[in-house]
Amino acid sequence: KLGKSYFVSLFVLRIVAKDETQLSLIKNLEDMVEFELDFWRGVTDVATPVDVRVPFHSLQSVKIHLESQDIEYVIMIEDLQVMLDEEQQEMESAARIAEPRNTDSFDFSRYHTISEIYSFQDMLVAENPNLVSKIVIGQSYEGRPLNVLKFSTGGTNRPAIWLDTGIHSREWVTQASGTWFAKKIVTDYGRDPAITAILNKMDIFLEIVTNPDGYYYTHNSNRMWRKTRKPNSGSNCVGVDPNRNWDAGFGGAGASNNPCSETYHGPRAHSESEVKSIVDFVKSHGNFKAFVSIHSYSQMLLYPYGYTRTPCKDQTELHNLAKKAITDLASLYSTSYRYGSIINTIYQASGGTIDWTYNQGIKYSYTFELRDTGRYGFILPANQIIPTARETWLALMAIMDHTSKNTY
Repeated sequence: KLGKSYFVSLFVLRIVAKDETQLSLIKNLEDMVEFELDFWRGVTDVATPVDVRVPFHSLQSVKIHLESQDIEYVIMIEDLQVMLDEEQQEMESAARIAEPRNTDSFDFSRYHTISEIYSFQDMLVAENPNLVSKIVIGQSYEGRPLNVLKFSTGGTNRPAIWLDTGIHSREWVTQASGTWFAKKIVTDYGRDPAITAILNKMDIFLEIVTNPDGYYYTHNSNRMWRKTRKPNSGSNCVGVDPNRNWDAGFGGAGASNNPCSETYHGPRAHSESEVKSIVDFVKSHGNFKAFVSIHSYSQMLLYPYGYTRTPCKDQTELHNLAKKAITDLASLYSTSYRYGSIINTIYQASGGTIDWTYNQGIKYSYTFELRDTGRYGFILPANQIIPTARETWLALMAIMDHTSKNTY
């Protein structure tokens, strides 16, 4: 279990390709299942390093494989278990503090369990009944509610903005940031002219724990779990990558048909209730103007497409808005982001969330990859939660403000 030597001497290697030949050799590692590798940051281009979690029993074999091909690598994290133990100890000591009685006393500077986040949501609704309501759009495979917070000042079927965090369960800084965003919206409404103007015209929907079964599993069994938790027929491997399960180039390049892969696309598009619930909700609502799905890590702001090299028809506007958003983000702590289409900035990926939403006519479809660039990866220290959320909020506001002003 997490913090109980679940991972024995796990290393994270950073691999750097010199040319396209080496890049394809690194790519081949993804198919070498005997190594049991976990690609934290996958193969993109020669300029971008690849981060891979390697179990101790495979380390020598992987090193020999890389060295025989003259591929350079460094050990980025020497013993991941040490970091996991520290994170666990921090959570256990924080858990001994009395539970918050309201959202003002909620500690946004630490990571929280799913029950603590659900409790936070209920408190926020109770404290702000005229602004916030909770909608349950479905159930996860294991029966957990798929809670969405609706921020609205009234009216019916108003134009709307969707935000989601935690679709990949191990990306803890996203769920933590989503919780902070929820509090920020209610705190700033009526005080900050920009968010007030947006909410006087539009509704905001926020799903903080988009993959609740996976998130629960990261706290109780395997901190590095990414996928859903539904068993796969004919395989001992569990779960589907919910960001490869959408009906947009489904099953194409950049997704795997191997149920044991971290990027397994599932047996069919929208096979996962966590995905289908959003699909059904978006379709039934029919008036979403922006859709922002928040991941970590790599510090990127991405727009469609991921499954095709054909530029989306709104590329110029989306590119310029992404530039504005990351400029605003960098104004706080000088955090540097890359931006562009998914396929040109990170890698080809089929069946992705925002490709589907864009194809549904939701123009302002974006994906964030939050902090950091690999020093901590998915184990971002809790003291970076609030700085991450604060800077990301500036970028979100740029996107939401532009959407509001360009929605008629």
